[in-house]
Amino acid sequence: MWHNSFPDSLENMLENKEETMKEALRISSLAFLDTIFYPDIEVQPGEVVFLLGASGSGKSSLLRLINGTISPSGGSVFYNGKDILEYDPLHLRSEIILAGQSAYLFPGTVRENFLQYHQYRESVPPDEETMGACLAACRVPFSPDMSCDTLSGGEKQRVFLSVALSFRPKVFLLDEPTSALDRPTAEELMKNLTEYCRSGNIAAVIVSHDRHLIDMFADRTLDLGGAAS
Repeated sequence: MWHNSFPDSLENMLENKEETMKEALRISSLAFLDTIFYPDIEVQPGEVVFLLGASGSGKSSLLRLINGTISPSGGSVFYNGKDILEYDPLHLRSEIILAGQSAYLFPGTVRENFLQYHQYRESVPPDEETMGACLAACRVPFSPDMSCDTLSGGEKQRVFLSVALSFRPKVFLLDEPTSALDRPTAEELMKNLTEYCRSGNIAAVIVSHDRHLIDMFADRTLDLGGAAS
């Protein structure tokens, strides 16, 4: 497991955070489409949990169930001690941030993407220092004025993760966040993100098929088993 500190530029993002939650996530008797049945799961603040399992076992679906973008066929998801159905969906998704496999960016510059995503979620956009810290943490080596139209797949993935990080999530859900990255970049990015989450008592649930990264950065793994039959 990697224990190096995350970049100093991220420290300001952890200031003035609210009191730590007693319980970040709890999943009880959860089912999806009456074909995938999940084990009961608890994730504590500051814990980094990797999801394992065969294709079709429901890993990506579980992340979407946790932040309420899809609905279960049974069971419940609890966030900070309350059923997620008790939250306003927009508020819930501003605290439980999901960075999915598809890195969608709007036409325009990197900076404009930060602004548009925050406008869409009705949140205050990050200042220049915070934007720069998020880009640095996600190993983005170019200016926020760079056009997203010219970026490679791996660069788009890192910008997308930077935008997600700028929302200062209380629960961070990451679906194959390093799939388009080379090994050194993937390691550095995961080091920064996991150390940020641990230092800020942010629960992280990560889907990855990279056993090397899992062994380096996981506090715990949860195996969802084989595909649904």
